[in-house]
Amino acid sequence: MKLILRSDIERLGKKGDIVEVADGYGRNFLIPKGLAFVSSPRAEKQAGAMRRSRDVKDSALRSAAQEIASTLVPTVITISAKAGGEGKLFGSVTSADVADAITAQTGIEIERRQLHLEEPIKTTGTHSVPAKLHAEVEFPITIEVVPL
Repeated sequence: MKLILRSDIERLGKKGDIVEVADGYGRNFLIPKGLAFVSSPRAEKQAGAMRRSRDVKDSALRSAAQEIASTLVPTVITISAKAGGEGKLFGSVTSADVADAITAQTGIEIERRQLHLEEPIKTTGTHSVPAKLHAEVEFPITIEVVPL
């Protein structure tokens, strides 16, 4: 069954893409949920317009993410935390703490899900936290954890 997607679907395609799916998947899931509609020559023109619209929006989001990256890469974000004598923190610094510190110190709002912290930070010092604001824009943010 040939369908045109109305929204992005993971592992299938993006809005406006023309995809070939199993009949049952299309009839019983995608079409009733409003995620896709049946392809026809006239609908394929509409899909082209959807793809162009998606591309324009995507390029705007990418340029905004690159602007944020150019601001945050040279900036060092300082976070104060309670620490013991050997530099070990009594708690830990999580991605939510990093996101709050970025907002407080730079005014740029980043969601904690956009920060890819493998494990919470448990020591003082300088740490690098990777951020991914867009599929094509990934950059490191330098975090300085200082004892209170």
